[in-house]
Amino acid sequence: MIGLAAAIAVAERGVSVTLIGESRPGEASPAAAGMLAPSVERAVGPAHDFGIAARDRYPSYIEFLAEQTGIRVPLNRLGILQVALSGKGVKGLQKTAAPTARWLDAKELRELEPSLAHAVGAMFNPDDGAVDNTLLLSALWKIVSTNARIETLSDAVTEVQPRESSATVRTKSGASHSARHVVLAAGAWVGRISGARLAGAVEPSRGQLVSYSTSPLSHVAYGPRGYVVPRSDSTIGGSTMENVGFDATTTSEGVEKVRSASEEICPSLSRSKETRSWAGLRPVTPDMLPILGPDPEHRSLIYACGHSRNGVLMAPLTGDLIADLVTGTPLSLDLSQFRPDRF
Repeated sequence: MIGLAAAIAVAERGVSVTLIGESRPGEASPAAAGMLAPSVERAVGPAHDFGIAARDRYPSYIEFLAEQTGIRVPLNRLGILQVALSGKGVKGLQKTAAPTARWLDAKELRELEPSLAHAVGAMFNPDDGAVDNTLLLSALWKIVSTNARIETLSDAVTEVQPRESSATVRTKSGASHSARHVVLAAGAWVGRISGARLAGAVEPSRGQLVSYSTSPLSHVAYGPRGYVVPRSDSTIGGSTMENVGFDATTTSEGVEKVRSASEEICPSLSRSKETRSWAGLRPVTPDMLPILGPDPEHRSLIYACGHSRNGVLMAPLTGDLIADLVTGTPLSLDLSQFRPDRF
């Protein structure tokens, strides 16, 4: 998703793009739940400001996608509920609440979400929510496949050779491609590219998720051990965070853990007649923040990777900023916390 958004944004500036990549089991973008939750999964300083700006970029981005493709990507900005199930939970949420959040007592919560009537209250985070990441991907691919400035190649980059004013990549097929700028957006696999010297900090982290065939909620809801994300006719529950390398299979233990956490938040999900499960590999960094910006020694090489748990949230805005970097446009946001050489 990061690579697609960047390719589209750069092409929109009138620059020709070659997009190189191949589909792999465990890709994070189609496996995600699509949450836009910068108020809940908060960073600090400029990184937090970036997360809020990324969330607020979505309405206009959804309109852009609809105009370009005819695909209306569902966007839920009703807010996110952090559900408290005990007195201890209430204290914890009130202690860590974002300045923009407000407390809902049990009565208010029950009126808002009857399926959460068992809870003692919830912290409400306005403007956060979720996007349908699968339809978002479809829209991005449709633009990429029809944009005359974007050439797509089904291959895998194995090596990058950066120079001062250009860079060359070599691929699994033996091909070689050169460009003024090379953008590294290879998800969990970016650290396997030879020559990408600052991408080694990115590691895969498996997240297992489940989908229920019912949708009793309208708001995204977090609980003590997980979260649930409503879609029009289903609910996604997540998620584990496991360091198991590039193993994208599900396990009975992981699925049961996610189901237990999801049904603790919304007990009526346990009555769902049908569930399915899958896993994705998040590209995580030690501080859970992305690696975003040019290599300080080779400005032709630009990193756009390691978005950890927030790749969907940050994709449109990351694309904008990559286009700024490629075209030499002054940046509107502070990227110092994301600098590629910080590890």
